[in-house]
Parts: sequence; structure tokens; C-alpha cells
Amino acid sequence: MAEDQDDGAGTDAETGAETGARSRVRVLVVDDHAVLATSLGQVLDAEPDLTTVGVAGTLAEARTMIRSTRPDVLLLDHRLPDGDGVAAIPELQALRPEVQVVVLTASAADHVLIAAIEAGASGFVSKTRSLGEVTGAVRAAASGEALISPEMLARLLPRLSRGSQRQHQELTEREREVLGLLAGGLTNAAIAAELVVSVHTVRNHIANLSAKLGAHSKLEALSIAVREGLLPDR
Repeated sequence: MAEDQDDGAGTDAETGAETGARSRVRVLVVDDHAVLATSLGQVLDAEPDLTTVGVAGTLAEARTMIRSTRPDVLLLDHRLPDGDGVAAIPELQALRPEVQVVVLTASAADHVLIAAIEAGASGFVSKTRSLGEVTGAVRAAASGEALISPEMLARLLPRLSRGSQRQHQELTEREREVLGLLAGGLTNAAIAAELVVSVHTVRNHIANLSAKLGAHSKLEALSIAVREGLLPDR
């Protein structure tokens, strides 16, 4: 098919990351716990491919800093002094649609995770995880991966909101196929292997279907697909 024509140049076969020189991933940390926020910033800055562009302790500060620092990834606390971080995701992404949001949470309650998915987060990382694991989460979000296990995705997908229809461009057959594979918890590399195309091509399909659905992340695309009945019964 023409839409799957593959250039494959400049990508890593395992991760799909572009090879050669790359700018550092810019991260804004939004957390009112000063010690944790400072520690996160130090850990991120010690990585050769990551850099902290600022630390905000409130949503108000985050709004200002998103405009001025233009981060690639937002590490966002669930609970902030001036509001619910998860509920604020759509507003924050409206300030910078390209930003990927990773929710920092002390709660693994399903209702929190579902709210994060539906709000447009790329995923979540528990505050009980090691600081080193946060760097992996940032890299995954920056590369467009969803931060959720296949098992957790299978548990949460049936519980997402359903029934709200809206107008959007029709997905192609291939985009629907990719969407179905995403719902199975496959990574970009696994989808590429399944379809016998490059990760670059898979990323293009995901970018196209996300744009058509008005989604900021894979998880939000799946949330919209569930809501609008675009996924086959599993």
C-alpha cells in the first residue's frame, strides 16, 4: 500500500529513535514537594539527553513556565495546592499542544489513572518508583510511547467513558489496524514488526490518527476510540 511506503532512514530498529545528534528532551517538573522536585531536576540534568527547564510548585506557575520554557515533557503532580493536576491537563496542553504529560501520582487508584488517560496524559509514574525509573518514563513519553503495561491497559480500557460522538476525519483501514494493535498494548517497535514496516512508518500512522481524533497521546487516542466505538470488540 502506498501509505506504508517506508524510507526507514535515520531510525533505530529497536526504539525508532532518530540516530545521530539530537537535542535534549526539555522537561518541566510540576510538583509542590520541593525536595522531590529538586531531586528530579538533578537526576534529569545528569542525563546526557535530558534537561530540566524549570520547576513549578503550582498550576499557576506551570501555566507561566510552559509559555516561557516550551517543554517537551511535563512531569505533573496529581495533587497541587491550587488544583487537580490531572483535571488541568487539557488546559496545559492547550498552551503547548506538543507537550507530553507524565502524571506523578502517589495513588494507583483506577479512577485516577482513567482520568489521566481521558485527559490526554501519556501515562503515569508512581512516586514510590526510583528516581532512575522516572528518566525512562520521560524518554518513553518524549518518543511517543504509552506508559502503561498491557495488563493495566486491558483492565482500564473497558472502563473508559463511552457514547460521546463527534465529527472527525475518517480513519484509514491501516490507521484502524494500528489503533487496534495499540489497544493490545503493543509498542511502536512491536507494531512495526507485526505490520512488517519501520517504526518511522508506525509513528506516522499514530501521528495521523491522533491528529484526526484530536488526541495528544496514544492513551488519549485510545480513550477517544473507546468513547466513539472505533475499536472492535475485544
